[in-house]
Amino acid sequence: MAKDRTPDKSRATGGGASRAGGRGTGGRTRPPTQVVAQQRPWGLIAAAVAVVVFAAAVITYAVVQVREADALRVESIDEIAGAQTYEYEGGLHDDGPIEYEQSPPVGGPHANLWADCTGTVYDVDIRHENAVHSLEHGAVWITYNPDEVTDADIATLAELVDGVSYRMMSPYEGQDAPISLQSWGHQLKVDSADDERVKQFADLMTAKAGEFPEPGATCESPTFLADPLVAEAASAGTSAP
Repeated sequence: MAKDRTPDKSRATGGGASRAGGRGTGGRTRPPTQVVAQQRPWGLIAAAVAVVVFAAAVITYAVVQVREADALRVESIDEIAGAQTYEYEGGLHDDGPIEYEQSPPVGGPHANLWADCTGTVYDVDIRHENAVHSLEHGAVWITYNPDEVTDADIATLAELVDGVSYRMMSPYEGQDAPISLQSWGHQLKVDSADDERVKQFADLMTAKAGEFPEPGATCESPTFLADPLVAEAASAGTSAP
């Protein structure tokens, strides 16, 4: 007897349900998209801004310093209020004690040996006759009355002199002003190391061409530097102890 060919609806339905169910629950699903917010490099931005601000500050400071230096710069001794000018002939050597018209002296006869003036800071009142010879070579000699200046004043002056060729400084006993500056034939006396004229004089007159008798002469004097002659021992011709 032939079998009924009618499809088994229960199987078909079940299979269909299974397939449908498979698509509904057991099939693949696309993972949810993750949205990542872009992070700004705030640290790098802050560092860059700091660098720019610092650079601007440095440039501003440099510009201000240059402008201040330009404002203080002078081209002639006549522009420095209170500076005195004298006429002296160079080349007159005398190893004996010499009486000078100015105190400290600014020119005239002087000892054969010059005081070292290679940016030298002396702590003794050096022999004046030797110092004048240094002026003849183009040096600026800064002197101070040790009874009328402070340690801070001395430090300020030393900073202007120390290591600068054709400059020297020393105490000068009995000086009639707290601070005095000398170059050959020129002098300036001031009350304070902070007086802007101190730097003006030093910058203008240090080895200034045409203002001293022996251009090109050295300021090195190893013998004097090793054992400076002092003012109070001048007549005996002895050196500092």
